[in-house]
Amino acid sequence: MKSFYLFSVLMITLFTMALISGCSKKQEVEKVAEIRPVKTIIVKAPETGGIRNFPGRIDANKKAELSFRVSGKIQELAVKEGDEVRKGDLIARLDPTDFQIAVNDKKALFTRAANDYHRGQKLVKEGHISKMDFDKLEANFLSSRAALNLAKQQLAYTDLKAPFDGTVARRHIQNFEEVQAKQPIVTLNDNEILEVKFDLPENLILRLQRVGVVEEGDDLKMKDRIPVFATFQSQTDKEYPLTFKEMSTKADSSTQTFSITYTMKRPEDVIILPGMTATVKIDFSKVIEAKHVFYLPVSAVIADAALKPEVWVVDEKTMQVAPVSVKVGTMKSNQIEVTEGLKDGLRVVVAGVPFLYKGLKVTLMSQSEQAEDNILHESPLLRKSCEQNTSANTSSKG
Repeated sequence: MKSFYLFSVLMITLFTMALISGCSKKQEVEKVAEIRPVKTIIVKAPETGGIRNFPGRIDANKKAELSFRVSGKIQELAVKEGDEVRKGDLIARLDPTDFQIAVNDKKALFTRAANDYHRGQKLVKEGHISKMDFDKLEANFLSSRAALNLAKQQLAYTDLKAPFDGTVARRHIQNFEEVQAKQPIVTLNDNEILEVKFDLPENLILRLQRVGVVEEGDDLKMKDRIPVFATFQSQTDKEYPLTFKEMSTKADSSTQTFSITYTMKRPEDVIILPGMTATVKIDFSKVIEAKHVFYLPVSAVIADAALKPEVWVVDEKTMQVAPVSVKVGTMKSNQIEVTEGLKDGLRVVVAGVPFLYKGLKVTLMSQSEQAEDNILHESPLLRKSCEQNTSANTSSKG
């Protein structure tokens, strides 16, 4: 009886050890054969070359708001809106009566002061008047001469003349009105040369700087390296070449864009006026072509043990993942710029990255599974194991 008891204990022990060993081997097999679903994207650099279109606005290359330098009543308004004028042509004239009276008065005072001064020159030489009295006569002479010149100048200011050849874009007053000094009378534009203004975004300016197109103090800048054309709604099938003029070096505070100005001769086959719009076409293919920049979700980039950024790439032949070191740039919203380390066509893991290790086999998730995993941010296998454990605990309690 005792021998039978010992034999039974030995058999139970051997069976338990075999069971434990089998479970251990099974777990090892499962661990080696682990395949994890992952969410991925195929990276592709944004188009940086080719033709880019920007909305532009037309302005006159030379423009001025003309006004009188003295106040008075409009006597003659010689132009109307749309008139073309030449440099020196009369634009408007004030009533000169009061100014002529002032000239006559100052002229009379000057004549008397001049006579006194010339007589004083003889008297002071002969010793009949003191040097102090002569100095007063001389000061009065110089003062009256200056007053006469001022009166004549103000009389000349009653004529408003065109400072350059141009077109009267707008007339701000009517004839016979009382106007004040510096009040706008007409707006004069030189429409022979037109300005085309448009805005470039900050990221494009930075790329142009990287390839040496935009440099401070460089007169060439981008004018000789980038072909730029303008098209208009009235004639969309024709392109008009533009010439670089200037570029602002401070971004607009609200739009973070930089203002660029080009010029063009007024076309003869289409009417283009200041205030109209245009489409500016720029060919960047000759200057932005050496460097690709990729944009990935922020969740795709993590730090390695040395705190350097890396992403996990799927080898589509072996379906295994491996880390790739990268360099990152700026981050906007949920996207981050990757400047080095990637190339077109790579499949990058964008969710569940912390659960990966080198050589892990993966499968590509379906769209619905990707959406679920993106919300929970946890390993699907880990979640399945937890669910099984929860189910087992519930059964045992039952």
